[in-house]
Amino acid sequence: MAPLFSGQTVPGQTSPSWTFRHAFSAVLIALLIPMAACQAEPEGEASAVAKTEASAQVQTDSSSTATPNTETPPAPARNIDYQAGKHYIVLDNPVTTVDAKRVEVNEVFWYGCHHCFVFEPLVETWSESIADDTVLVRTPANWHVNMELHARAFYTAKALKVLDKVHEAIFEAMNVKKQKLDKEKTIEALFVKYGEVDPGKFRKTFNSFGVNSAVRQADSRQRAYQITGTPEMIVNGKYRITAAMAGGHLGMLAVVDHLVEKERSALQLAREEVTTEEAAAEQ
Repeated sequence: MAPLFSGQTVPGQTSPSWTFRHAFSAVLIALLIPMAACQAEPEGEASAVAKTEASAQVQTDSSSTATPNTETPPAPARNIDYQAGKHYIVLDNPVTTVDAKRVEVNEVFWYGCHHCFVFEPLVETWSESIADDTVLVRTPANWHVNMELHARAFYTAKALKVLDKVHEAIFEAMNVKKQKLDKEKTIEALFVKYGEVDPGKFRKTFNSFGVNSAVRQADSRQRAYQITGTPEMIVNGKYRITAAMAGGHLGMLAVVDHLVEKERSALQLAREEVTTEEAAAEQ
């Protein structure tokens, strides 16, 4: 199945050079493409076929050609009455978060999605200003056999503690250099070059029990989140935000901020109730 609004590969650069800290061009694209997402494959026969076609690759849309630069993105407007069902979706069954004492923001992404490539600098800039009671985590999407390889690459990088070195490199390899990264050896070469990882150590980690488990758990989470494409954001395992509903990439982050504040207030109230109950029990 052909993805909806799939991302355009960006010509020009030959090595990772754009930073995740600033993205003025990304902001322009975020404003111009309100439904910026790579669509997930549906369950059933089409999904099964996609899983067996390892050579399949998201096609490109020639309307998206800008590369993020070093400008700081402006903050989006916050004076909107955000509503469930209109700006975000309330999940029927909340999903467990990594830390119940903090508000979790989970970015569901795919390295091969150009919209994720554009969105990533905005997320990085946004994450620099979040409070200590909020945590950003990432879940690699997986509805295709190639995407499973890329999810495995993400968790391998985390396990080897080189995510800061290869995360951007993987994005650029797929979106700038037009590499499919559909073979383990190709991914290994990238880790060796940018992460300075020993090939043997890479292979051992890439196929390890820990990485296998992490990929399975990520797949389970994305199903529980009812993901329909990438990028999408999940707040505290309860709310799902898409670019289409939020009005673009900047809109997604504005809705995230609204829901983080909502969950922060709920956590504070819960802590106060526990304190009151403990004080009463001591009397």
